[in-house]
Amino acid sequence: MATEPAAGASPLLVLHKVAEILDCFSVQAPEPTLQQIIRKTGLPSSTCQRLVQNMLREGFLDRDGDRYRIGIGLVRWATPGTFGLDVVRLVKPVLQQLRDETGETACLYVRDAAFRTIIAVAETRHVVMRPFMVGMVMPLHAGAPGKIFLAFDPDAWDALDEHGLDRFTPATPASLKLLRKQATVTREQGFYAAFGERNEDVGSISAPVFDHAGRLACAIGLGFPTQRIGPADVERLGPVVARAGLEASRALGYDGIRVESRRDQ
Repeated sequence: MATEPAAGASPLLVLHKVAEILDCFSVQAPEPTLQQIIRKTGLPSSTCQRLVQNMLREGFLDRDGDRYRIGIGLVRWATPGTFGLDVVRLVKPVLQQLRDETGETACLYVRDAAFRTIIAVAETRHVVMRPFMVGMVMPLHAGAPGKIFLAFDPDAWDALDEHGLDRFTPATPASLKLLRKQATVTREQGFYAAFGERNEDVGSISAPVFDHAGRLACAIGLGFPTQRIGPADVERLGPVVARAGLEASRALGYDGIRVESRRDQ
């Protein structure tokens, strides 16, 4: 049986108790009573009741009569992570097909402020390769995937304005004016190819993936060493990547109607 925490108890201890309460909710038992929560957690009734009331106030829990359920606030906070997992699950076959069709590493990116993060990878089978790993974080302004976000997600510009434009190579875009031109090209052709913008020996070709509401969900694309793929290959590979973006969009329920940007960059 747990004991009543002393005044000024560690926040980590409190979080552990909150986690114990949340563990009382399951698909099989979605609406326990307070007494059931007390019995399952083993917490003192006064401690448990106080924490449950605080969780109600903060939106972690909702109450219906004498029963409790996971709060709409907690569901709202969890939705972005759940959606990201759904995107990976739904788009992964397209990612693998893109890798198999081109022979190059295929990646899926989401935007986080002025950065892009890889959330899924289908790795090339070539011996000579550049490593791309899930969780890699890269700047938004350098590389083809970033141009997708700048072309189709107007909020990306606000994040970029706050962060600035670091130079990584001579090819890294050094001005917002140049980035706007690149974003325009991206919108016109439906994909973008970049060479040596982040690393001199790395290139990328990316296309947009839209969700069921016609909003940009993520960017899909290829990453490769420039010793194997160069500008002359863009005419061949660009449409392949754009087609993969459309197939991935359809997997997310996209019907071809896109939400227009709120402002023209």
